[in-house]
Amino acid sequence: MKAIEFRQFGSPDVLKLVDVPTPSPGKGEALVRARAIGVNYFEVLMRQDRYTMTPELPMVPGVELAGVVEAVGEGVRPSLLGSRVAVPMFAQGRGSGGYAEFVTVDATTLVPIPDGLSFEPAVALMIQGLTALHLVRQNPPKNKTLLVSAASGGVGSLLVQLARNGSARAIVAVASSEEKLELARSLGADLGANYAQPDWPATLKAALRGGGIDIVYDFVGGEFTGTAIDLLAPGGELVFGALGRFTLSAKQMETMFSQNQVLRGFALLPLLDPVGLRTDLADLFSRAEEGTLKVTIGGRFSLQEAEDAHRAIESRQTTGKIVLAP
Repeated sequence: MKAIEFRQFGSPDVLKLVDVPTPSPGKGEALVRARAIGVNYFEVLMRQDRYTMTPELPMVPGVELAGVVEAVGEGVRPSLLGSRVAVPMFAQGRGSGGYAEFVTVDATTLVPIPDGLSFEPAVALMIQGLTALHLVRQNPPKNKTLLVSAASGGVGSLLVQLARNGSARAIVAVASSEEKLELARSLGADLGANYAQPDWPATLKAALRGGGIDIVYDFVGGEFTGTAIDLLAPGGELVFGALGRFTLSAKQMETMFSQNQVLRGFALLPLLDPVGLRTDLADLFSRAEEGTLKVTIGGRFSLQEAEDAHRAIESRQTTGKIVLAP
């Protein structure tokens, strides 16, 4: 079978299409043919050796895919053959192996995909969908003014919709272009702020008429975090889910303490359990199938075009989810 592998860290061109043996399902396992594979920013960081941990090489990246069950191992019911399933490898503690035509996984971790939902949105609703869902659970948006950074991205575009359905008072979308902001508005954002413009905080404050932000969902980090904290209302909170780092001044910390503000971290994996994962994905899939949750696919690439998919993500010009289609 074909897979994407890298044997050294570096630019996207280290990603190589290789031939590897097709795996056979062992006891309790299923062999799934991939029809759509998710591409994530943290995989870009892994390839660059800029992630929180350095992966062992050679590595086949990828932790989420959707496809069809092609074979089953001992102890797995034969009726599973031909099923359309989501494969959340990340929830099994597997941090690699997904950029491939086939994968073998524990059959109990597979999640059925409804007939009315295609493979690509199913992939987009795994890491990004679960992240957005848990964010609104941990930080309920009801009657609050929210700021969603990277609002046209995979998480942000879903979070805007879930927050709107959660009765947010107002949703401020922040993105790097007017086109991205227009997408966020079409999904339910009330206001847009282009952080490529140096005066965006002042412009936003004027639009809010002196009011502050109750919850900032920060997926950007770096200088953005400090700027966003300055927009918080008294008692507001910033939820940090970015992969990068940030620096706050002593004055900002003092202001947060005096204003009863909160800085909270967010990590998805510790929140997942097998039963809840299946229930939550079934809920997200149902919403997408019904059309009450819109999934944005920002780019489709073949498996051999994985290098181009990584370049697209690095360009910061994409919206929604980037997928590979073997």
